[in-house]
This record gives sequence, C-alpha cells and structure tokens, in this order.
Amino acid sequence: MLDRLLDEPNCGVSGVTASGFAAMQAAVFAYGLSVGGRRGARTALANFWRRVSHASMFAIDRTSLLRSMLEQSIGLKQISNEDCSAKLAVLAVNARTDAVKIFSGEHLSINAIVAAATVPFVSPPVEIDGDSYWGDGDIWQLPSARSPKTSHRLIIAGRPSLFTTLCPDRSFSSTHCATKCAPVHTIFDSQYRAGAALFVRPWIDWGELTDMRDRGRQCAEDWLATDLFEADERPAVGCRTQYI
Repeated sequence: MLDRLLDEPNCGVSGVTASGFAAMQAAVFAYGLSVGGRRGARTALANFWRRVSHASMFAIDRTSLLRSMLEQSIGLKQISNEDCSAKLAVLAVNARTDAVKIFSGEHLSINAIVAAATVPFVSPPVEIDGDSYWGDGDIWQLPSARSPKTSHRLIIAGRPSLFTTLCPDRSFSSTHCATKCAPVHTIFDSQYRAGAALFVRPWIDWGELTDMRDRGRQCAEDWLATDLFEADERPAVGCRTQYI
C-alpha cells in the first residue's frame, strides 16, 4: 500500500506510527523518505523486502535476524532526528504488565523497533531500560499529540480494531488513551491473516511477498478512487472512509 501511496503527489507524509512487523516497514519507509524523498522510500522498501526474502530462509534466531536486517536498512540518527521529514513512532507491549508504550524521538532505538516487531511467545521479548517488550500487531493506538488542523490520518490495518471506535466527539476510545484527532481514513487488508502467517514461519517466498505488494497496491488504488481525503466534516471513521 505504501508503494502505491508514494505515487500520489497529493499524499504527503508528516508522521508514521506503527506496531507489529509494520514497525520495521515504517522505519525503513521513514528513513528512505528522509534521505531520498519518495524515490528513496520506494528503493529502501524494495531493498528491505529483498533482505527479508533472502535472510528468512536461514533464520534461527529471529530477534537477531530482525536486528541485522534493520541495521542494514536504516540509519537510526536520521529517523530519530527531530528534523526528520516523517516523524516515526513505534508501539511495543510491556511483556510483564501488558501496557502499550510509544517509542519516538530520542527514545527511538533499534531495540524498540525490533521489540515492536517481535511475535509474542514465538520469540523472547527484547529488553529496553530494564523492562522487556515485544509486539502485538492487533493492539495499537495513535500517539496523544494532536495533528495540525489541515492534516488527515490514514490507518493501514490488517483488520478493524477497537482503537478505531470513535466517541461522538471524534476522540479515539481505548483502554490506554483518548485522542482528539484529525479526520481519519482507514484501509483494511481482508487477507491479513494469510499474510500475517508469513512472518511467523521461518521462511518467506519472494513470490508471496510480491503478491502481497501487488494486492496492497490494488487495495490502495481502489481506496484512492473512492476516498482521497474527502470533506473534513464527515464522521472520522465511517462507511465511506473504510476500504476492505
């Protein structure tokens, strides 16, 4: 989906929040965008997915593999810098308390991104500042900072989440926070469960990855044709802003 959205001149990116394996993609996307613009982001993502395909066949220690791929794919200094064109935030879950923590800015690290991408109980949690964290791709929230009045938020999700349930005052409702937000648009991948399994097993076929990319591009294409940041006064998440 990101690959297709990069083709859209009216779709600028000022920030990215991600959880699960998407945290890895978001970090690569933000890095590529910061150093090479849209073309840089597309190239960085393509190189990252090549690494995923090649390395996964030989994976023994999943955590070390994720860290190695990430270190080869990004420069942490660029994406943690406050001047980065696409502000990055990743979400990880405290393995002891089950509390969600947002890592961004100076708190962003390779360990934080790897923790967000770590599958609970499949791999051990990652230790950060004395606490253990891992990911949960189905539990996520947006950071509490408000967006500029002119901006929109686009959510790319595997399936509808409780965090996209809005209060009448257009706040996000969750057990973790309530965020007053800008207009929200959502794209759900109805084939999420099939795709999610790719990152649990020890190998990933390049053909499957390209199929996922093509499906994502088509899903984004269809969404752009029906939505494309329409009137701000509509309900933030409603029938016409969701594409499944």
